[in-house]
Amino acid sequence: MRLTNIARLAAILLLGVLPQRATAQFTTYTDLASFLAATTGAGTDTFDDLSLIDVTTSPMVRAAGSFGYTATVNTTDFFGAGAPADRWLSTNTATDIVTFSGFGSGVRGVGGLFFGSDAGGSFRPGAIIILTAFTMSGSSSRTVMDATLASFIGFVAESDIMSFTVEAVQPFDGSLIWPAVNDFVLAGAPGANVVPEPATWTLTSLGFGLLVIVVTGRNRSRTA
Repeated sequence: MRLTNIARLAAILLLGVLPQRATAQFTTYTDLASFLAATTGAGTDTFDDLSLIDVTTSPMVRAAGSFGYTATVNTTDFFGAGAPADRWLSTNTATDIVTFSGFGSGVRGVGGLFFGSDAGGSFRPGAIIILTAFTMSGSSSRTVMDATLASFIGFVAESDIMSFTVEAVQPFDGSLIWPAVNDFVLAGAPGANVVPEPATWTLTSLGFGLLVIVVTGRNRSRTA
């Protein structure tokens, strides 16, 4: 049974404003400095080598510092968004979900800048972006409301992170928003005696099914 637009929006808004509380698995950070202080050996993929003209085939095998990873989209390919001086990873179809995986052992932190882009690959204000980190024993989601170019979110887990997904919530007015990622960060296990950033413990995604975006056939490919 499909959720109505009102029900989906209510669920998204609820997860976005609920107080963040402790779980046994994940801590979420909303600034890069706190994330880096809570992890070790962090590496960043800036995506500045991506083409702004040609579609980039999915999957991609890349690296963030010493950590390798694979990036995939679920239906089509990637799209190099942004500008020549600062390029972003985006999708060729608005409703596609970006999945980062293949981290191997030892990745306990994942984060970056997450926001929306338009059909031409420029920044799109007002985007709602859903982020989910997965371990072998559970997952944690965070909804970024009104995402900006500086909307850093980082997840730190007590066990190895297996995958991480990024998706954009499509507006109800018929317009489209493409998910975009910049400065993707992977990091190792937290150091000893790390104090979590206040009020940023995340909820596990027991109700994540409420946030599934119902694809209604409006997917359309970007053109370079």
